[in-house]
Amino acid sequence: MGNKTSYSEEFKKQIIMLYKNGKSVINLGKEYNLPKPTIYSWVKNYNNSGSFKAKDNRTLEENEIITLRKELKDFKMENDIFKASRTDNGQKITIINNNKTKYSVRKICKILGYKNQRIIIKLINVLTSKLIIINKKLSVPLIKSRKIYGARKIKVILNRKDIILSRRKIRLFMIKNNLVSKYTKLKYHNHKTTVNNDQINNILNRQFNNKKPNEVIVSDLTYVQVGAKWHYICLLIDLFNREIIGYSAGPNKTAELVQQAFHKITRPLNQITLFHTNRSNEFKNKIIDEILITFNIKRSLSNKGCPYDNAVAETTYKTFKTEFIKGKKFKNLTQLKYELFDFVHWYNNIRIHGSLNYLSPVTFRKQMSI
Repeated sequence: MGNKTSYSEEFKKQIIMLYKNGKSVINLGKEYNLPKPTIYSWVKNYNNSGSFKAKDNRTLEENEIITLRKELKDFKMENDIFKASRTDNGQKITIINNNKTKYSVRKICKILGYKNQRIIIKLINVLTSKLIIINKKLSVPLIKSRKIYGARKIKVILNRKDIILSRRKIRLFMIKNNLVSKYTKLKYHNHKTTVNNDQINNILNRQFNNKKPNEVIVSDLTYVQVGAKWHYICLLIDLFNREIIGYSAGPNKTAELVQQAFHKITRPLNQITLFHTNRSNEFKNKIIDEILITFNIKRSLSNKGCPYDNAVAETTYKTFKTEFIKGKKFKNLTQLKYELFDFVHWYNNIRIHGSLNYLSPVTFRKQMSI
């Protein structure tokens, strides 16, 4: 038996939905550890019949069209390049360089009469490699971070690849190439809501660091516009490594939304010791109480009107609003859910955190042998 990875139908459909809504195959491959041909195969095989099998989508006409298109492209290339076949070497090199992204370099060389195509290809690569390297060194970390990282985090990423550049040079390059982080500072606004007046103490007492895995889970809710209406998102965050271990989205700001987030948790709930939130009424409900009693989880509440008692959740939501919600337009709840699934995966597995020594939450957890 081989070690071929098996993916569920639901997972494949989520990947396809992300692709159809503008996420590139390169980013999907990197973030979900998927080979690009696999993604292309899923998309191609699912488009026509809803099946992931190529045999259910392949037709004789498609094969003929592919062949004809290839022949047409080759003919067009020969027609474009043939008129330059009698120019000098310098002009030929320029022609190859200008057309290399449009046509096959080997075929261009053949038409121009170059027998040793490898030398020409190597020469073309040398002429452009320096500029490509410089661009990739600085732009790739920003692109991988979904245009969120600033000069500080990009410098950390480059240092890990033994590329030493000052933050000043990085900023100048970003300005020159219009590579701007979309990150902005957000201020906390205390909105008046119904308060939970239960006599429950602030057991956490702002002790946010040096926690064990699953020891303390903090949470809050935020709003996001979907179409012309407001929807809500709930996140459950492990204080140990700031990992989002549960999440949910829906049209109503209710305890059921919190319950759905708990259902997303894949680790045993009886490992959780403390659940800390603010005093919003969404967390005061029989449904939530039953979950906590069943799994012997203690409750902790912030003091009235004091957001700093739940600072990690507040900070995570500020980050969440800037990096996920800002600039986005969600057409419906379905789109919000699959993009939330994608963001949480990226946030946990790829995004580096300054408080975790510039590691992702999952990487930090694994390095601590959890």
